[in-house]
Amino acid sequence: MASLRRALVNVHRILNSTTTPKHMSATSPLRSQHGLFSQSKRRICNRLLYRSRQRGILELDLVLGKWVEEHIYSLDENGVKALIDVLDLENPDLWKWLTGQEQPPETLSINPVFSAVRDKIMNNLSSHAAPETRAIPGQPWVRGWDDIKKSDGGPVAGNQ
Repeated sequence: MASLRRALVNVHRILNSTTTPKHMSATSPLRSQHGLFSQSKRRICNRLLYRSRQRGILELDLVLGKWVEEHIYSLDENGVKALIDVLDLENPDLWKWLTGQEQPPETLSINPVFSAVRDKIMNNLSSHAAPETRAIPGQPWVRGWDDIKKSDGGPVAGNQ
C-alpha cells in the first residue's frame, strides 16, 4: 500500500510539474504524436500503456490496451489514478466485470475509467454480436468444448 501511495504522489508531482527538466532545453522539447510531454510524463504514460497491454489474457490485453492507447494522453490526474486502480485489479475478476458476467463492486462502478471501458465493450457487443450468442447477464460467458460432459449420461473425465 505504501508503494502505491508513493507512486501516486510521484504521478501527482509529475503531472503538476510545469518546469522543464534540466537535461532538456526549452527550444527542443520531446514531441510525441499527442503533443508536448516531459520525459517523466512520457515514462508514466508508457508504463501505463505497457501494463494495460500485457495483462495475460489476450482479450483483456486488446480491449484495455486499445482504450488506454486512445485516452492516456487526455487523462488528468484523477483519470490517471482511476486507471491505476483499474490496472491493479485481478484479470479474471476484471474481465467478468467488464463483460457483464458479474456485477462489479460499488467502488469500481463509480470509477470513470472502468465505466468508460465497460461502456465501450458493451456497445461493441451490442453492435457486433447477436444476443443469442451471448451468455445471460450474471452467467459465465465461455462455453467449453466439453459441455457434453455436463449432460446426463455424458463421460465423466477425458475427451471421450
